[in-house]
Amino acid sequence: MSTKDNVSDDEGVVYKKSTSICFVRPLRSPERVIPCAVSSRLRKELVYPTASPSSLRRRVRQVKELDHSDPLAVGDVVRFVDAGSGSGVIVEILPRRSHLSRRTAAPTPGAHAFEQVVAANVDQIIPIFAAADPSPHWNMLDRYLASAESFHLPAVICITKLDLVRGTDREPGKEIQATVAEYRQIGYPVRLVSVVTGEGLDDLREVLRSRISVFVGKSGVGKTSLLNTLQPGLGLRVNEVNQKTGKGRHTTTCPELFPLDFGGAVLDTPGMREVGLWEANLEDLAMLFLEMRPLVGKCRFGLDCSHDEEPGCAVRKAVMMGQISPRRYQSFLRMREDWRRR
Repeated sequence: MSTKDNVSDDEGVVYKKSTSICFVRPLRSPERVIPCAVSSRLRKELVYPTASPSSLRRRVRQVKELDHSDPLAVGDVVRFVDAGSGSGVIVEILPRRSHLSRRTAAPTPGAHAFEQVVAANVDQIIPIFAAADPSPHWNMLDRYLASAESFHLPAVICITKLDLVRGTDREPGKEIQATVAEYRQIGYPVRLVSVVTGEGLDDLREVLRSRISVFVGKSGVGKTSLLNTLQPGLGLRVNEVNQKTGKGRHTTTCPELFPLDFGGAVLDTPGMREVGLWEANLEDLAMLFLEMRPLVGKCRFGLDCSHDEEPGCAVRKAVMMGQISPRRYQSFLRMREDWRRR
């Protein structure tokens, strides 16, 4: 994020969005919040003739409405103009250094899905999973991690509600220990925390310090409680997990970037269940699994191997030899099958 010394008065960061309004904090005075409309020009694509693309006197041939894409994301650095009465209009989106997106649901059967940018200019992804209540779904974590790899963003795994399994012989506690060891061996940092006992919170603060982090995870895993503990006074509502369904209730209704007093900021996402592998191809999927990446291209059929039933597959051999977790391998196969169905 830009410093105050090299930015202009009309630059700011989108900290929160609603249906039609973006809330912008000016970079020179981040304590202010300016509600801004979005210029209609940002929602249109100008189409030029292709005969002379280098001509200095280019004329617009057509204007297309971008009805399938929201041009702005939380975290975007923008330029805005004063519209009076304390409000503004966003007129330009500055280049993004990174982004995180997902696939939208197809509006009608047979229609194509589109890319929805969830966050811009972020430094890392923090997948949040509860040790219990609700039980962790590791296949979903694998999807988050693969997505982070596809966007070239580092990921730090955070396991919350550690107090529910710490110091007990409950089976979930043993599972957590084994799974954490597995992810650490692969190369992913893992932080184990509890907002009840305070365990691991100082380590997590250091992970978040001076970085723009995106919290992802299902509702009910403890994201909101964690934010309230890390930054007292945020005023976020906390709802309990539904005891009948075991599913979390949504407490965050729209993406919002929360500045942290100790440096950095956290983007909380409203119960985002999956980040889409928008830019990845089916052939690239094994490259998004860190333990499989060194083996890609070393199979008998080289880069044409799908790592499923082909003879001489280096990935399958590594699974049989215990070098790759069978669970992670099955997660890869399931992800590959889901990708094929799109």
